[in-house]
Amino acid sequence: MISQRTQQRFRELAESIEAWGDGRWLVMSHDNPDPDALVSMAILGQILKRRFRRKVTIAYGGIIGRAENQEMCRSLGLHFSRLRHINLKHYRHFALVDTQPGTGNNQLPATLSARLVMDHHPVRNGSSQASFADIRPDYGATASIAAEYLLSSGLPITKAAATGLVYAIHSETLSFSRESPGPDRVLYDHFYPLATKRTLGRIQFPRVPLAYFRTLSNALTSLEAVDNVIVCHLDSVDTPDSVPEIADLLLRLEGKTWCLATGPHEDRIYLSIRTTNTRANAGAAMRRILGRKGKGGGHSMIAGGWYPLNGRSEDTNRVQRHLTEKLLRILKKEPARLVRLVLE
Repeated sequence: MISQRTQQRFRELAESIEAWGDGRWLVMSHDNPDPDALVSMAILGQILKRRFRRKVTIAYGGIIGRAENQEMCRSLGLHFSRLRHINLKHYRHFALVDTQPGTGNNQLPATLSARLVMDHHPVRNGSSQASFADIRPDYGATASIAAEYLLSSGLPITKAAATGLVYAIHSETLSFSRESPGPDRVLYDHFYPLATKRTLGRIQFPRVPLAYFRTLSNALTSLEAVDNVIVCHLDSVDTPDSVPEIADLLLRLEGKTWCLATGPHEDRIYLSIRTTNTRANAGAAMRRILGRKGKGGGHSMIAGGWYPLNGRSEDTNRVQRHLTEKLLRILKKEPARLVRLVLE
């Protein structure tokens, strides 16, 4: 169940934490955290608190906006602080979970170094500066790495922890339909009997606000496509979480194997790419689209990022069109052939 790799890394982490000494920890993830980030932060926080007796604050930037994520926090009793209320001067040690230094999707200042980085995305250069980094692109979810650390810690597995891990792995791997299942499937099967099934159902099918249907209506009236590619540009979004949610939904359209969804929020356009092509590299495509102005990345089949805006609505439309054209050229599609899809 626990790989030798994790056992060795956990021993190294224990030795490192002892060497680093006391001082308060701040555990954080990427902005607008998803289930994988939320559960991984919570698990790492519990290990630091209960196994190593450290003082820990868990915090997030952006918004926890998606209904499933809000319900998960409510049902599992996950309590996090908002980073905008945090004074970084009060912390000595910083941990990044499901993100890495310098990626532009977290709020760890460049002037501060991460003690600990735990992630399943491709390795980024900034992680070489971390005191301890465990980055495993061969894992489908960061929660799976956190799960192995939890098992290595010897701490008791609560029903809440098991339920959160099961949902996070299920959500991040899209029920093992994207990426290689690898150790994720084994860990899922191990924790599933310990999870509370009624709570899982409540998280997976939460009540949603009217704004959800407003965003869905906006998406369905702005669809465009060329060959196997579908594109959706939302007028605006209440939370960046709405963009990947729409991308996941649209990829289910028959005959489409690539999806790009975008939506402006505050001073950024958020982007999500999804594909069913297991040999693709959506993360590399996202970085090429954004260039030096934006920030983003991902895996072979899923990617996300953001591009800065100057505030004018006409520029928003122009930027969305420009980003679309860049993706289509990467996929060897002719932008001029993009046509609007009309629902009848």
